[in-house]
Amino acid sequence: MLIHLENEKDFKNLIKEGRVLIDFYADWCGPCQMLAPILEQLANEDKDLSIIKINVDDFPMIAKDYHISSIPSLIYYKNGEIVKKQIGFLPLRSIKELIA
Repeated sequence: MLIHLENEKDFKNLIKEGRVLIDFYADWCGPCQMLAPILEQLANEDKDLSIIKINVDDFPMIAKDYHISSIPSLIYYKNGEIVKKQIGFLPLRSIKELIA
């Protein structure tokens, strides 16, 4: 499932259980634009994974809380706990390895 964060209040509920991949991005970021269709493909292939897209320009406080200084940045959560973090563009195969 691909979710574009629209409300900061929803964020904590979305990450507290299950498998969640957070994508910190910006509309003006070239590598972020390259990553977007890959994440859409992953969301279609892995129905048990929630992918939350967070625009750092719209939600700067969340980005600050996670110390996001480069985008795209991916954070993988499992049952409310951070498992892995990755900065920069990744191909689909590498993202699958990140969340394996």
